[in-house]
Amino acid sequence: MDVLWSPWRYQYVTAKRPKDDCIFCRLAAEPERDAENFVLGRARENYLVLNRFPYSTAHLMVVANAHEQTLTGLSESAAGEMMLLARKAEGILRQVYRPGGLNIGWNLGECAGAGVAQHIHLHLVPRWPGDANFMTTIGETRVMPESLEETYRRLSPHFASLMPGSIS
Repeated sequence: MDVLWSPWRYQYVTAKRPKDDCIFCRLAAEPERDAENFVLGRARENYLVLNRFPYSTAHLMVVANAHEQTLTGLSESAAGEMMLLARKAEGILRQVYRPGGLNIGWNLGECAGAGVAQHIHLHLVPRWPGDANFMTTIGETRVMPESLEETYRRLSPHFASLMPGSIS
């Protein structure tokens, strides 16, 4: 049997977190660490961040500032802003990476696949023909052609004009 090693996943699968610790709340409260945390931009009620454990290059998320588990738990304005940010992010991803398509969606609850079930977030995952090859299917390993640092460098200027209350 061949063994494929992906040490970057070890931090994620072995992390011990207190029940009341929420990574998305911590990111929301640390704007001074946006570059270090790969936060691409902030609006009034949501922010955009690269997924540290991506399914493909430029996998990002729109995350509510409010600690809510469900879409119905968000205020109308936060839910609306989340969708506007997703639309903006879709346009930027299409411009910068030219994917063949995108998966966009929520995983609400642990049983639905949410890695952070207690805090709602919307995934945008660029996809290209052939990006789900034998490594993912057989080896349960993903091959990422670009580092998170490089993805952040390429995307962050496009979100620089994003200011709380001004989504265009």
